[in-house]
Amino acid sequence: MLENVIKTTRANEEQRFRLLIDAVVDYAIYMTDPTGIITSWNSGARRFKGYEEAEILGQHFSRFYTDQDRADGLPQRALDTAVREGRFEGEGWRVRKDGTLFWSHVVIDPIIDSQSGELLGFAKITRDLTDRKMAEETLKQSEQQFRLLVQSVTDYAIYMLDPDGQVTNWNQGAQRIKGYLPTEAIGRHFSMFYTPEDRDAGEPQRALSIAASVGRFEKKGWRVRKDGTRFMAHVVIDAIRSDTGTLLGFAKITRDITDATQAQQALEQTREALFQSQKLQAVGQLTGGIAHDFNNLLTVILGNLEIVRKRMPCDPKLAQLLDNATQGAMRGVSLTQRMLAFARRQKLTSESVELSALVRGLSGLLQSSMGPSIHIQADFAEALSPVWADVNQLELAILNLATNARDAMPHGGRIVIAADERLGSEAGPDKPMAPGRYICLSITDEGEGMDEQTLTSAVDPFFTTKGVGKGTGLGLSMVHGLAEQLGGRLTLKSQKGIGTIAELWLPVAESSAPDKAITQEPASQPVHELLVLVVDDDSLVLTSTRLLIEDLGHRVLCAPSGPQALELYEHNQDIDLVITDMAMPQMDGAQLAKLLRDKQPTLPIILATGYAERLEGFATQLPRLTKPFKQIDLVQIIGQTMK
Repeated sequence: MLENVIKTTRANEEQRFRLLIDAVVDYAIYMTDPTGIITSWNSGARRFKGYEEAEILGQHFSRFYTDQDRADGLPQRALDTAVREGRFEGEGWRVRKDGTLFWSHVVIDPIIDSQSGELLGFAKITRDLTDRKMAEETLKQSEQQFRLLVQSVTDYAIYMLDPDGQVTNWNQGAQRIKGYLPTEAIGRHFSMFYTPEDRDAGEPQRALSIAASVGRFEKKGWRVRKDGTRFMAHVVIDAIRSDTGTLLGFAKITRDITDATQAQQALEQTREALFQSQKLQAVGQLTGGIAHDFNNLLTVILGNLEIVRKRMPCDPKLAQLLDNATQGAMRGVSLTQRMLAFARRQKLTSESVELSALVRGLSGLLQSSMGPSIHIQADFAEALSPVWADVNQLELAILNLATNARDAMPHGGRIVIAADERLGSEAGPDKPMAPGRYICLSITDEGEGMDEQTLTSAVDPFFTTKGVGKGTGLGLSMVHGLAEQLGGRLTLKSQKGIGTIAELWLPVAESSAPDKAITQEPASQPVHELLVLVVDDDSLVLTSTRLLIEDLGHRVLCAPSGPQALELYEHNQDIDLVITDMAMPQMDGAQLAKLLRDKQPTLPIILATGYAERLEGFATQLPRLTKPFKQIDLVQIIGQTMK
């Protein structure tokens, strides 16, 4: 009775187990005999492999393997391994009924009789992992493509670091930029690429610390190649962490931005040079305009002082007052000349000048001006070519530069005046000059020197570092303007506490240089009476000029503008001479002269000007009267013009 109950119970359990196995559809579960013949088949096996139970029972399980695996004996080795080791587990491609492949995970367990130890067969569980396998393959392919991509990048150094900063891989860009082969870089600490000063300052470790704490580090700085040369780098370091937050290492990207940095610096230098040029041009225009107005005022003052001197009684006290007033006005003339020099609008008389002879001629004046604590040393190259310059203005420029050098050495020192021949290309890319030959006259002192801010403003008009009342701030600006007007350049080089070098570049006097301006000997005052038309938009200048000319015994007609001057000429055809201001609104002096010459080609015309305007056409041949002028200047130019 009990035995029947046990049998029934076992039968029921086996049936329930079969039902459970058959209900599993995610796994192929089936049995084979000891030789590999299939003896059972569940729903999962039917779904995976496509065979119905009736089709597969009695077949050898090797039919699920690929032809290559069967040829290699893989099915039998799997059974032998299961018997020998008690279990076989592996993955591989298997074949469905329709011939398609799927990736499977296989477990084979031997079934042994517990009493006799006899091998009864095998239990085989197969799982379809095709989706996972394809995802892995896709990821593997993606990773491979990414590696190929990273390796093929040559413009960026892309490599990995372990948490301690050791290099773990190395792409072609890193090899090209830094010069190291992979075998030379991998395994070494990335601080090898930093400059010694950055390593001493702890920059490499600081970069990793920031990247680890905030996730990213980015900076520009100098790095060192294998050959020891330096390059400007843009560096990004990203921390790499696992899903749990564990620091796995760092991804490091370095870009060589040396060329871009140098180009940016060159652009900034060009912009700064353009800004300085525009600033000096604007200030020059303003200064020239101010000097022009000052010259008009000084013309009035000097002219009226002359007339008063002639007509006042002979009183020594009054004469002294007039002399003081005249000297004050002449100081104003000197000031406006310096302003016009900066604005490059002074009237220059250029000629061929031997610099060595000119400096030797100035040596006595220089030494007496500098004082006993200053030692002047001359150092001129042999057979130095002459330069084209205005002798008087050049002498004044040298005196100005030497005086500045002396003032920079209050306790004495040495001033070296040297000159040699150079090409325009030697001036440097930041201060380009026109091609050609130049003489560079340099004046070097051992004085206090200038900082960058002072050096930038040194040639600006009215800028001075001297105390109140000790400098006009026009010395260097005058030298700058003179050099520019002559086609040269003034450059200043200075270091605080070391000294200053002022270089005056002047063009060599080539054979094709313009002829020296022809100066005529002063003529005596014409004896006959003239009818003179005076044109000036400044009423004070007009009145003063009229009084001076009338004092010479001539008749004068006055016009405050060009159109009114033309109208006066129409009604006074017997006008002998026209003196017209150059700078006037509506119609300037050159335009008026052209219209008058169209009416009377032989009419004598004098252009009066407060600065050296650029004239064109026939106006360049007209005599010019420079403001401020005295009565003797009128006598001379009228005499020359009326010859």
